[in-house]
Amino acid sequence: MADIRALADEAMGVFFLSLSGPIMSDKPDFAEIETFDKTKLKKTETREKNPLPTKETIEQEKQSESTA
Repeated sequence: MADIRALADEAMGVFFLSLSGPIMSDKPDFAEIETFDKTKLKKTETREKNPLPTKETIEQEKQSESTA
């Protein structure tokens, strides 16, 4: 009977440990974001890889299609 009681107590201990572990939250942890140093970032120039055609280019293509 003592063995069963010991196993039950151990199982309850594991159950309570799992409840007392880290708790997930709906709110993110902003600690690392607040201490982030933006001055260490490299400056870059962004360029479009596939820019949209200008209005003039579209008009030229429309005219070339209608004459062909």
